[in-house]
Amino acid sequence: MPPFRRSSARCVALVLVLLAAVPAPSSAARDPRRTPVVEAVERVAPAVVNISAESIVREVDPFFGPFFGRRARRAQSLGSGLIVDARGTVVTNAHVIEGASRIVVTTLDGRELEAEVVGSDRDADIAVLSIEGENLPWVPMAGSSDILIGESVVAIGNPFGLSHTVTTGVVSARGRSVPSDRGERLYTDFLQTDASINPGNSGGPLVNLAGGVIGINTAIVSRAEGIGFAIPADRVRRVVEDLLRFGELQPLWTGLQLVTVDPELADRLGLGVSRGAAVRNVYPGSPADEAGFLPDDVILSIRGEAVANREDVTTALYSVPVTTRLEVEVRRGDERLELGLVAERPPEGLGIRLLARAIGLVLAAEEGVLIVEGVVPGSPADEKGIRQGDRVLAANGQRLESLEHLGRETLRAIDRGGLLLVVQRGRYAYHLDFPL
Repeated sequence: MPPFRRSSARCVALVLVLLAAVPAPSSAARDPRRTPVVEAVERVAPAVVNISAESIVREVDPFFGPFFGRRARRAQSLGSGLIVDARGTVVTNAHVIEGASRIVVTTLDGRELEAEVVGSDRDADIAVLSIEGENLPWVPMAGSSDILIGESVVAIGNPFGLSHTVTTGVVSARGRSVPSDRGERLYTDFLQTDASINPGNSGGPLVNLAGGVIGINTAIVSRAEGIGFAIPADRVRRVVEDLLRFGELQPLWTGLQLVTVDPELADRLGLGVSRGAAVRNVYPGSPADEAGFLPDDVILSIRGEAVANREDVTTALYSVPVTTRLEVEVRRGDERLELGLVAERPPEGLGIRLLARAIGLVLAAEEGVLIVEGVVPGSPADEKGIRQGDRVLAANGQRLESLEHLGRETLRAIDRGGLLLVVQRGRYAYHLDFPL
């Protein structure tokens, strides 16, 4: 065969090989419109529900004033929620259902189901509801420890009553601490996103592009347009577990009394750092005592995350399962140490014993009423003027039902740094604040 014919044959063969390598057009080829956002929404949206909470509000009649009593009217709030298991457990925000006398959950397929409140925690702004229905779609909470700043996220909910609306954005920041609108509570460890969050999609899921639920959106904090917040999934899971098991978030016990480091405190104590959580006291025999913590230690980080204030420590403890060992970086003088801290369930009666030790109050329950039996001379309770026979009505805004209830609120107050009591004497009730 002449050379030019052999060359032509080789070229034809090469072209045939290249053509064979090119995939043939197929109707099964990926649709360019099916982006990761679309797929994430398709996975999670069926488990997102609309929540309608109805309450009875009593207000002064505008025509007849307070002398003729208050008139009642029905008020309704709207929010979102997520079904997280096959039993019909719904996670939403505590503020969405607060004060509700009737709660109706509407699913994507149009079913309206009556919901019962399993429990709620105002500090975390998480509530758990229970509904009954067949073949309920559900999506579990994912993890939030590996969230990337700048990663794309999707918020799904019912803003302004518009069912199953999708907004997109990115994770703008982690670990945000923000006060509530009225300033009575500080929320910690929020995710910040520029996906649109408002009262209607509050309680709905924040989803990553893998279809994992990394947070529960919250509109408890109002901010400028373009800024939204969500509660991280790890924190949500921890709260939900306790609400399902106990009906409330159970306090933890470390034995640490902490205070946020500020420049004045750092200068006064010569701490050598300008931020962190300083140890004021360590209770003998407590987990912190066994771990080797000492007064004036400064907690700098937990699990590798920087600690800016006392609340960061509390958030870290309540974001992991009980008995989890947390690696804590501590500054002691000029040294930096690594200590392991394991929080535990408090022993029975511990809160009441700490109340007597820290504040100087000895109480007894008489027919459902908490009566002051004794006041330690020179104690904070004595200095506030509490006397034998006074009644303790409430703690941290919670009307007290028993000594055990007061004990739990005392343990939570140690985490928060202060206990607010309502004490009655005769016809008058006094609000008394005790730093802890």
